Amino acid sequence: MLELRAITAGYDRHTRVVRDASLTVEPGEAVGLFGPSGCGKSTLARVAALLHRPDSGTLTLDGEPVRHWRHRAPRTQRTAIGVVFQQPRLSADPRLPLTDLIAEPLRANGRRDEARDRVAALARTVGLTSDLLTRRPHEVSDGQLQRACLARALVLRPRWLICDEMTAMLDASTSAALVTAVEEYRTATGAGLLAVGHDQVLLNRWCERTVHWEALTLSG
Repeated sequence: MLELRAITAGYDRHTRVVRDASLTVEPGEAVGLFGPSGCGKSTLARVAALLHRPDSGTLTLDGEPVRHWRHRAPRTQRTAIGVVFQQPRLSADPRLPLTDLIAEPLRANGRRDEARDRVAALARTVGLTSDLLTRRPHEVSDGQLQRACLARALVLRPRWLICDEMTAMLDASTSAALVTAVEEYRTATGAGLLAVGHDQVLLNRWCERTVHWEALTLSG
């Protein structure tokens, strides 16, 4: 289970973007988190992804409490979570061709020998042709780059996926393709999903349940 309890988080001592928020995602479950822009959804998603330490509250991952965030988190916890952000150009190294972008987590975790086969398989899964894999981010569209970012999130076979406004900047056909790729992965692996967004129609279609931001501190 991915469980956040009474999370309060901010970016300095005087600003609390998230206050006393609780949320759970069961293994294999798809949960949508719906709310307007600027309400704190992305901050909570970053806490869940071990990218932002909360000021208070607890995060439990697969029955184990999380005590460290970012590079200080144990590898077993870091690699259990795959994350896709809203703006692919801010989360992709502009120097890397897409094949290296996708393989980056494997190389960072000492699994370089798996990169070739794994990248090729994931490129097919997300709809990237082989000619695109040699291009750098500035040479592809936003949709193509987001496909690569999704492949990067899946490359370590995570048990949990966090998609933070993954489709917000994309056209309808690319959005549908990415959602389909996520669902095929979840069906094959039983991974849990937290999908964050402000498109309630999409979240309701995609997820088994949708939590409204204003209800977080009441029921989780």
